[in-house]
Amino acid sequence: METVIEVRNLSYMYPGGIVALKNVSLDVYLGEKLVILGSNGAGKSTLIKHFNGLLKPQRGYVKVFGVDTRKASVAELSRKVGIVFQNPYHQFFSEKVWDEVAFALKNFGYSEETIKYRVTKVLRLFDLYDYADKPPFELSSGEMRRLAIASILAYDPDIIVLDEPTVGQDRIQKEKLKEYIRLLSLQNKTIILVTHDIEFVTEGFDRIVVMSNGMIVGEGSPREILYDEELLRKANLILPQIPEIALKMGDSAVFKKKPLTEDELLSLIVDILGVRK
Repeated sequence: METVIEVRNLSYMYPGGIVALKNVSLDVYLGEKLVILGSNGAGKSTLIKHFNGLLKPQRGYVKVFGVDTRKASVAELSRKVGIVFQNPYHQFFSEKVWDEVAFALKNFGYSEETIKYRVTKVLRLFDLYDYADKPPFELSSGEMRRLAIASILAYDPDIIVLDEPTVGQDRIQKEKLKEYIRLLSLQNKTIILVTHDIEFVTEGFDRIVVMSNGMIVGEGSPREILYDEELLRKANLILPQIPEIALKMGDSAVFKKKPLTEDELLSLIVDILGVRK
């Protein structure tokens, strides 16, 4: 697998002596859907700020497509890595939704024709076209979140990082977000989801990295990580509902399959009942 982000022995301390990252090493692969999971203060956001050069390593290094981030500008790295931060309104500074999406494209020197095409395309994709002339801060929280994602997708980076995208979102909005992630994956985009929302990552992702106290404390497939009760407890996280139910059932057939969704659990129960009749 091709490595698109290489992190080696990365450490970072904020002014005042707050240690945010301790000797972190991680590879991110082309086209994968990676989850960085951890409670608040685990170091997740500090880590991803190193991916586009907003923060520079104090120890160790980060390479993006082989380029050392210490030797590249934020503008250069942002063409490859687009980050949608937890609070989207911190990213907005244009007076209209259209201008917000067009901003990066203009900075990167795209033609007016290309800008018009791309802005129209992403606004329609995220159901925001009717709000093109509206100020971003008049949108609902869900619409703001979609606008933040649209602003990144417009210039088509290879890697898309979503920082706590489910905060403040209801069930319907979360399902739409999953669909957006699926569509991006079909375009061979590398998706990095940063979250503490453990229920959201039970399906649709390839790998989960668990962080705690500025360190990576676990890594594996969703079925491995989300059934590791001891690991999750150490990271101040709780088991998702379906693994918790499966473990409480105490049935070896269920535990062996490690269901993560309601449909998977129901199917297993039906099979077991059918066999035992």
